[in-house]
Amino acid sequence: MVTHPKTATREEWLAARLDLLKAEKELTHRSDEVARRRMELPWVRIDKEYRFETDAGPASLADLFKGRSQLLIYHFMFGPAYSAGCPSCSSIADGFNGIVPHLEHHDVAFSAVSRAPLAKLQAFKKRMGWSFPWASSSDSDFNFQFNVSYTQEQMAAGDIEYNFQRIDLQPAADPHPEDEHKWSTRFAAMAGTDRPHYFEESPGVSAFVLENGVVYHTYSTYARGLDGLWNMYQWLDRAPRARNESFDDEPWLKHHDRYGAQ
Repeated sequence: MVTHPKTATREEWLAARLDLLKAEKELTHRSDEVARRRMELPWVRIDKEYRFETDAGPASLADLFKGRSQLLIYHFMFGPAYSAGCPSCSSIADGFNGIVPHLEHHDVAFSAVSRAPLAKLQAFKKRMGWSFPWASSSDSDFNFQFNVSYTQEQMAAGDIEYNFQRIDLQPAADPHPEDEHKWSTRFAAMAGTDRPHYFEESPGVSAFVLENGVVYHTYSTYARGLDGLWNMYQWLDRAPRARNESFDDEPWLKHHDRYGAQ
C-alpha cells in the first residue's frame, strides 16, 4: 500500500505539480525519441511457413494481415493445458476490442495468438465478451520461435530465453521466491492449470510488415515493455494509491467477470 503523502495548501500542491509536469514532459519527449528508434530498427525476413487456426479457417502469417501492410500480434498466455486465459493477459486484452477498428484504419491488422486449441480460445472469448481476432498456433512452433512458449524440458534445464536474455524460471532463481510463488500459483489456478504449465507461456507483442509478398519481423517487446499497452495500469498510475499490488490473500487482479465472485 502506498504511504499517504503530506497534506498541503493549494499553492504548495500547484508548485509540486508544476515540478512534476517538467518530469512528465521530459518523459514524453524521451518516449517520442524511443518511438522513432523503433521505426528505425532493421527488418528481418520471415522465410518459415507458420500455420494458424482462425475463426475463418487455416491461415498463414501473411493471411493474418487481412490485406493490410502491417500486423501487430499480442502473444497471449493461453497454453494447451489452460482452461482460461492468464489473468494479466486478460486484463490487457480487455482494451483490445476498441482499438482494432482504429488500427485497421491506419493500415495495421491486429491479432492475439495463443497455443491453446481454437475451440478453447473461442469459448473464453465468448465468456469475456471479446470480439478481436484471436488465432491458435497449436500446430505451429510460432510461439517457440518468438520465445513466448517453452517445453517442460527447457524449464527443467533452467535455460529459457525471454526478453532478449537467458533466464531461469526455477523458484530458487526468483529474487522474491515466496511472493513470486504465491502470485503465480494463484494466477495458474485462475487459468485452470498448475504452476509448471502456467510458466510454459509468457506474454509479448510482435510487429510485422508485408512488402512485395514478403513478411518481415520488425519489433518485439516483452515483460515491462508491455506496461504502456496495459490500459488499466495507465489509469491506476494516475490514481492516488497507484497500482496497489500486493501478495495478500486477495489477488489484486482477476478476470473481469470474477470480481466479487467467491
